[in-house]
Amino acid sequence: MSRVGKMPVTIPQGVDVSIKEDQISVKGAGGTLSVASSALVTVLNEGGKLTFVPANESREANAMSGTLRQLVNNMVVGVTKGFEKKLSLVGVGYKAQAQGAKLNLAVGFSHPVNIDMPAGIKVETPAPTEILIKGADRQRVGQVAAEIRAIRPPEPYKGKGIRYADEKITIKETKKK
Repeated sequence: MSRVGKMPVTIPQGVDVSIKEDQISVKGAGGTLSVASSALVTVLNEGGKLTFVPANESREANAMSGTLRQLVNNMVVGVTKGFEKKLSLVGVGYKAQAQGAKLNLAVGFSHPVNIDMPAGIKVETPAPTEILIKGADRQRVGQVAAEIRAIRPPEPYKGKGIRYADEKITIKETKKK
């Protein structure tokens, strides 16, 4: 059995989990999230702990039990604490400004880049060269951060661009004559 799938998910106070045949919904202070349930996994709620048991002994059921367990755990963490990604802008004149549900970027193009944030995602700019993306859905927070980074990914010669705060860029040496 999957090692991740064996661990139960503890449901904290203030979080409501509803298990239906086709989906699992988690409701908390951060909002409501749901994931499609799999026929290969049996989900049991036993005294505030969710356990995920493979329906049969196949590899797919074993793998799906770990996957579904982690997805539900991410939803529980998302509605209680939330997730955040931090991006930093490196380059002369590179700056970001959050205006409500919009992010305005000046990253070396001849025009400003304006991005509308999807529902459930908040964006902040504590400094002009920092972007903070917050939300309850881990996958959507990561996807929005990846899309913002893709506007101007860090280049390998000077390191200019938009990068994750914990990302290390290996700088290449220029061509010598």
